[in-house]
Amino acid sequence: MEMPFYVRLASLFPSVVQPEKRLTLKEKLKWTAIVLVLFYAMGSVFIYGIEPARLPELAFYEIIFGSKIGSIITLGIGPIVMASIVLQMLVGSKILPWDLRREEDRIKYNAAQKLLIIFFCFFEAITYALGFVRPVSPELFPIVVLQMVLGGIIIMYLDELTTKWGIGSGVSLFIAAGVAKTIFLRLFLPQIEIAGRAVQGVLFAFVRYFFMGDVWNSIFSILPLISTLLVFAVVIFAQGIRVEIPISFSFAFGRLPARKWPLRFLYTSNIPVILAVALLNSLTLFARVLYERGIKWLGVFNEEGHVVGGLIYYLSPPRDMTLAFCIILSLTLGLSLGLFVLKKYKKYGLRATIIGSIVGFLIGYIILFLNQQSLPYPLFRFNVLLRAFTYMLAIGLLSTIFSVFWVITAGMDPKSVAEQFKSAYLSVPGFRRDPRIIERLLEKYIPPLAVLGGLFVGLLAGVADLTEALGTGTGILLTAIIILQFYEAIMMQHLEDIHPAIRNFIGR
Repeated sequence: MEMPFYVRLASLFPSVVQPEKRLTLKEKLKWTAIVLVLFYAMGSVFIYGIEPARLPELAFYEIIFGSKIGSIITLGIGPIVMASIVLQMLVGSKILPWDLRREEDRIKYNAAQKLLIIFFCFFEAITYALGFVRPVSPELFPIVVLQMVLGGIIIMYLDELTTKWGIGSGVSLFIAAGVAKTIFLRLFLPQIEIAGRAVQGVLFAFVRYFFMGDVWNSIFSILPLISTLLVFAVVIFAQGIRVEIPISFSFAFGRLPARKWPLRFLYTSNIPVILAVALLNSLTLFARVLYERGIKWLGVFNEEGHVVGGLIYYLSPPRDMTLAFCIILSLTLGLSLGLFVLKKYKKYGLRATIIGSIVGFLIGYIILFLNQQSLPYPLFRFNVLLRAFTYMLAIGLLSTIFSVFWVITAGMDPKSVAEQFKSAYLSVPGFRRDPRIIERLLEKYIPPLAVLGGLFVGLLAGVADLTEALGTGTGILLTAIIILQFYEAIMMQHLEDIHPAIRNFIGR
C-alpha cells in the first residue's frame, strides 16, 4: 500500500537508527551523558544579532520547555511538546482514526509528528523574533529565525537519540536538566539573576548570616531549600498512592493469572499544572502588551517588568518571606501530624493533616508577630494573604479543569480505556469482557482521580511558588516526577545491570 505524501516527505529527513542489540545500563548512561553535555553546551551558544532585552515572565518558559532564552536553544522542547499535544489530542479524540498498535498507523504518526515539529520550529522562531528575541536590525531577522530553527531541529534529534539510545526521553531529560541547573546555581553561587531580579545564593546567604549571628535572616535564607525538599517528599509520597484494579489476559484457550493494574492518584501527571501556569503566564505577557499601549486594567508593571497592579496582580504569587515561613511551618506540622495519625487511625489522617496545617500556620504567625522588631522583613498584611488566596484558587481551578479536559481528549477517559482493555484481551475477574461493564467500573475511579489529582498538583505547585522553592513550583513538580520515572525505568529494565551493593541498598 502506498504511503501518504507526508510520510514520503518525512522520510527525506534523516533519523536516528535503532540499536541492533539490547543496550546495557552503562551504555545508556553514556549516551544520556553525551546528550546532556551537548544540551548544556548549546545553552552557552548565544544567537547572533539580537537585542539583550529580557522579560521576567519568560523565565517560566525556560523551565517547562528546557530552553535558554537568547541562546541557540531558545525554543527548547517547545516544538516537540506542541506537536505531541496536537497529535495526541487528534488521535485520542478519534479525529485522526489511527490505531497505534498497527505498524502502518505508527509510521503515519511518527511522520506527522516530525513534520509538525519542524513546522512549530519555524512558527515559534518567527513568534519569538517578532516579540521577545528581537533582531538589532530588520536585515538580521531571517538569520535570527534560522538560528533558532536550527537549535530546535538539533533538540529534536537529541530527543530521538535519547529515546532510542539513552534512558527515558530527551523531553524529560532536558526539563530535569534545566531545573537541576537552576537549583544548583541557586544553591551554590553567591548571587544569581532570576526573572530579572538578583537573588543571593541560598547556602552562601545562610552561612554568611549564620556567622554574623543574624538568626532571622539565616532562617529566611534557608526556607527555599526546605520548601524544595518538602515538595519533593510530597510528590514522592503522592506518586505511591494508587488504586489497583485486578486484571487478567483472556484468550481462547483460557486466562492467564491475574495481576494488578495501578491507577495512580496523579492520573494526569503534571500536564494540568503545566497548562494552567502556561495560561497564567500568557495572560501576564498579554497584560504587558496592553500596558505598553496604555491599557492598565489587566496589569500594571514597574520598571523591572514585575506586575504591581491590575487583575493579573491577583493571579500571580506574592513574594513574601514571612508568609513563606508560616506556610512551611504549616506544611511541616500538618504532614507530620497527618502521617502520625494515619498509622494508628486511618480514617482520621486527612482531618489531622488539615488541623495540623491550620495550627502550624497560626503558630508561625504568632512567632513572627512577637518578633516583629527583629524581623528583616515586615510581617505580611491582608493584601498579601488575598493575593495568595486568589493565586491558589486560580491555579487549583485551572489545573482541575485542564486535568478533566486532558482525560477526555487524550483517550484516558473510562470509555477509551475500556476499549483498550478489550483490544488487549484484558478483563477484570468477576466481570464479563464487555466494554460497557468495564467502563462502568472505571467510572468509579478515573473521573475522581482526574479531579483530585489535577487539584492536588495545582495546589502543590502554588504552595511551592509561594514559598520560593528553588526552580519554581512547576519546575520542582516536573523534576520530581521525571526523576521517579527514570528510577522506575531503570528498575524495570536494568535491575540486573546494577552493582549488587547498590541493588541491595535501594532494595528490589
